[in-house]
Amino acid sequence: MKEMEKLLSYLMHSRTQTHVFHLQTKSYAEHMALGAYYEGIVDLIDGLAETFQGKNGIIENYDNFKLEAYQDKDQLIKYFESLGKMVESIQPKFKDTYIQNQVDTVSELIYSAKYKIEHLG
Repeated sequence: MKEMEKLLSYLMHSRTQTHVFHLQTKSYAEHMALGAYYEGIVDLIDGLAETFQGKNGIIENYDNFKLEAYQDKDQLIKYFESLGKMVESIQPKFKDTYIQNQVDTVSELIYSAKYKIEHLG
């Protein structure tokens, strides 16, 4: 249960954090990539939480994290690298393959956003 609490807390934070970056960047490519991420992650978080809770019960504890102001493209790349590594480190701890598959889909969205920011901006 603790791993899912941590994962969902970070993903919920990522939705808000990337929205802040989205509103502060002056790069159109970054703006679009960040928008696609924060719009896409909501349904993935919801599906993951509902699937997990359907088997394991309601998650009651979530963490909060401080928001950062946009600095530059490098900050965004590092943010998504860090988020991706965190998700990948937690994913093997889930024994159910359907949960692992949902987490894989989250990783796809993270690395797609990173690619777009890094190579299309």
